[in-house]
Amino acid sequence: MAAVLNVMSLPETPRPARLAGRVLVAASLLVAAACFASPDTPDELLLRADQVRTTDNAQFQALLQELDARKDRLSPNQRDWLSYFQGWQSGLQGDLPAAESALTAVMNRTPDPTLRARARISLLNDQFNASKFEPAYANLDVLLDSLPQIQDHKAHFLALSVASDLYNKAGQYDLATMYISKTLAYDNSDTSLCYARSSQAETMLDTGKLLADDMEIRSGLEACQRIGDPIFANTIRLPLALAQMNHGNVDAALQTLKSHDAEVQSTHSSALISMFRAAMAQCYLRLGDLTHAGEYARSAIDYANQQVNSKASADAWQVLYQVARRQGDYRDAATYLEKYAAADKGYLSDVSARALAYQMVNQQVRDKKAQIAALDQQNQVLKLKQSVNRQNMLVAWLS
Repeated sequence: MAAVLNVMSLPETPRPARLAGRVLVAASLLVAAACFASPDTPDELLLRADQVRTTDNAQFQALLQELDARKDRLSPNQRDWLSYFQGWQSGLQGDLPAAESALTAVMNRTPDPTLRARARISLLNDQFNASKFEPAYANLDVLLDSLPQIQDHKAHFLALSVASDLYNKAGQYDLATMYISKTLAYDNSDTSLCYARSSQAETMLDTGKLLADDMEIRSGLEACQRIGDPIFANTIRLPLALAQMNHGNVDAALQTLKSHDAEVQSTHSSALISMFRAAMAQCYLRLGDLTHAGEYARSAIDYANQQVNSKASADAWQVLYQVARRQGDYRDAATYLEKYAAADKGYLSDVSARALAYQMVNQQVRDKKAQIAALDQQNQVLKLKQSVNRQNMLVAWLS
């Protein structure tokens, strides 16, 4: 939509003396305005950046640039928040090593419990996307143990939300559902509804229970639209479209994806773009449009970036194999089939590794708690013996 300018009608040309007077008055007003106008404070810029991270990523990046230009004048805590946001952005765009390095540094040095929790949440997400599942679930356990100390409402809410997401990805669907309920009970805002239903949609798709007209999931999508969050809106829209495709309504699924493709591109989320494009490639393949199927499959692979074992990569390579085979290009078909087999094996290995990592961390936690309980019991027995010995000494002394 074109910008609408508020243009006033031009006045009659004033006489020179009156013109000079008006120029002086205008100049005085401009000077006064410059004196009284103050730029946004770093705290205001940081707050605005946090508010638009997922709703307007271009503005978010511009705010980071403005803050970085003022870096020498920021307090240590403000610099840590800036570093956290820069690490978060690296993770969003798929540069996982840079994200992990930045977030780990912030988490280890900050004395701010809210920032530490936020950095840990982003870090475990990036570790998960980099297939570092055991460290991710270990960080999740530390995060959930620290929940009573996380006083910041947003950080507490995000901790509950990320728990539901990671439990779902480990195949722990009952735990995922429990944390979805906890998220909604803790915060009943549109943001909570948007995030929680996003996790729920993924859980239902993975368990084969998702229908394209599911009212609860649709209510989450509407909540995402009300808060203007394109990342989470399309994280819900994607499984709904896949449910349509799985039930044979391929045209509707493709229309859903196509109509929001530009919006997904604007999020700069490499993972989401890759998943969206892989789904579009599958739709085009089922509809017999081999040209577009191949185009979107290649795009999905490009955006998958360092997530070589992602489902989007495996699906995209499979589409390319099918396209080449149908076109009679058997040399490329053989190459793509090999790529698909490797990607699919990697993805399935990751699925198994997630479940195993969760089980290992869970067992380690149980063992640690049992060890602490045993030491505590030994300590109580020792205290009891000491008390009995003191009483015996007192009795002996009195007698």
